[in-house]
Formats: sequence, structure tokens, C-alpha cells
Amino acid sequence: MPQITPNLWFDTQSVEAAEFYCSVFPNSGIRNISYYTEAGPRPAGTVLTVDFVLDGKEFTAINGGPQFTFDEAISFLITCGNQEEIDYYWTKLSEGGEEGPCGWVKDRFGLSWQVVPTGMAELMSDPDQGRATRAMQAMLGMKKIDMAALQAAADQG
Repeated sequence: MPQITPNLWFDTQSVEAAEFYCSVFPNSGIRNISYYTEAGPRPAGTVLTVDFVLDGKEFTAINGGPQFTFDEAISFLITCGNQEEIDYYWTKLSEGGEEGPCGWVKDRFGLSWQVVPTGMAELMSDPDQGRATRAMQAMLGMKKIDMAALQAAADQG
């Protein structure tokens, strides 16, 4: 079966971005850096790609130029086991970026992340429609997800 590797397009910040992401996630590191040659289109010796791993998942970052930028149509979901993890990833990824609604955060490179608790999908699709509705309403009023507040809202019935 072929391997699928997310390839992230940057203008010139692929190394900086890979180093940042590797500093945020455990069990991460840069595996390889390749460079443009005399064939171009960028100056020879300029970083072309950075291959890196984030907690066991492979990624590639390319310095492709300014013509493409990130938007919210693509994001990475981080499922956290507790509030401490949510707080950690939210804080790290929002530094120099921007906080969004419902657990979404855009990092300083413009890449979007969803920082959510384990079990959130199940809570939002709870067979008890009242619980699901209350949880959804609570989430819609949040930026960073507050697990205790989300659970309390669901349990208010």
C-alpha cells in the first residue's frame, strides 16, 4: 500500500516551520533536507524540501514560493487526552498565530490546527440529542476547548 505524506507548501520558511513543529510535538525530528540545484527555479543551495516526523507521522515541507498559502480548508486535528494537553498545544501553536473558534488555532505560518479532547466527536453525536445539543452550544461559544465546561454543559439536562 502506498504511503501518504502531507506536503506543506511554504515560501521560504520550511526549515523554520519544521523545527518549530518538531519542538512542539514529542517523538519528532527532521529526517532530511534537500536543496535546489543549478537547475532552479530558485538559487542553487536554497532549501527545497524538509522531511520531518511529528510523533511518528511523516511530513514534507517545501519552499515552493509565495504563490500558495494555507487556509482553513486543510487543518490537522490534535486529539488530546486531558485539559493539560489541550492547554499545551493551544498555547504553543497560537504563539504568533491566531486563536479561532471551537478549538481551531492558526499557527504563525498560517497552518490551521484543531485542538480537541478525546471523546468530543462521540459527545457531539450522543444518542441523547439534548446532551449533543448542549455540548455543541457550549463548544460554539469557546475558542480553546474547556473539557470540564463542555462536559458540564452536556450533563445539564
